Amino acid sequence: MIVTEDVVLGEITVPSGELILMDGGYLGLWSGSRAPEEVRPDDTPPGFDFEVVGPDAEAAARSFNRQSGRTLYDIPEHAAAAFIELFEDHCRQLGYQAELRAFDHQIPHRERARRAIAGGDPNFLLHGVSVVPIGGLPTNRPLVVTARATDDEDWAHIRIKVSDEPVAGTRELGHIGVDWARFALADADALSAWEHEKPIDGLADVVFWGRDEVEIATEFGAPRTDTPGDEHFGWLNLPVAEAYQKALALDARHGAEPERRFTYDFRPHSHHWRVMADVRGSDNEAATIEVGGAWILFAMTTVGDGFFPVRVDHDADGAPVAIHIRINDPHE
Repeated sequence: MIVTEDVVLGEITVPSGELILMDGGYLGLWSGSRAPEEVRPDDTPPGFDFEVVGPDAEAAARSFNRQSGRTLYDIPEHAAAAFIELFEDHCRQLGYQAELRAFDHQIPHRERARRAIAGGDPNFLLHGVSVVPIGGLPTNRPLVVTARATDDEDWAHIRIKVSDEPVAGTRELGHIGVDWARFALADADALSAWEHEKPIDGLADVVFWGRDEVEIATEFGAPRTDTPGDEHFGWLNLPVAEAYQKALALDARHGAEPERRFTYDFRPHSHHWRVMADVRGSDNEAATIEVGGAWILFAMTTVGDGFFPVRVDHDADGAPVAIHIRINDPHE
């Protein structure tokens, strides 16, 4: 990827006026308006959400500095008592009148976004992963997303253009936590329709690659996929049950002879699969997909995982003019 100027990655729409910036690989954890425990992974312990209340709630929450704002999410059930004690000791030492009050149920992720935007919080947590929400965006027109590369050919930053108004100031938001090397820029309401794993057409792909891929392909009679940006061996567009059986066979083959080096993916035709197929085939490692009445954009970070700061340029009335995700910008 050699880029000497800004390139267009795509256009997004935000019908709700509220945008979510997060790691696209974690969208399978997004609960929308459902309780988070409905989508919690089996290996994740149950947890509590707490609100800081009392006369000194704001100061106590700010100085405690565990999460943004006065709501603390996803405190593991087994650690809740110790967490409460830690907060009480903190307030006692500083003379604050404040306490933690547990919610009856954990707060849905869509509601977490609303709370963060209303409270001016820079981010919130989703199963411990930092998500950045932004409100006050146009609901009736697309927003152009561009990126600029550094001399090392990584993205320096990604920019979402909101308006042509003069910039009167800048506000720093939180960091996007990324473990899957990809950003998702998505309307907050549209994400309730997102299918991360479930096929939307009843089909799936099985793809494998690695040092011994040719030998394994010969053994299994697997053709090359010839997919742009993802040219491995495997089978495409199979009924899910048939694809699953082939994935099980590959898994058994790998277990029987671990010295044979190959890795495989079972890829149901979900929204995540569809957009990532387009990302892999894109010159700029970015693609859009329509979900829930909105256009969502995925873009690879180009630098792998990390924490990526977000800032908003605003006009004289405080309305967003542009949103910037800093990736590897030597000038900032």
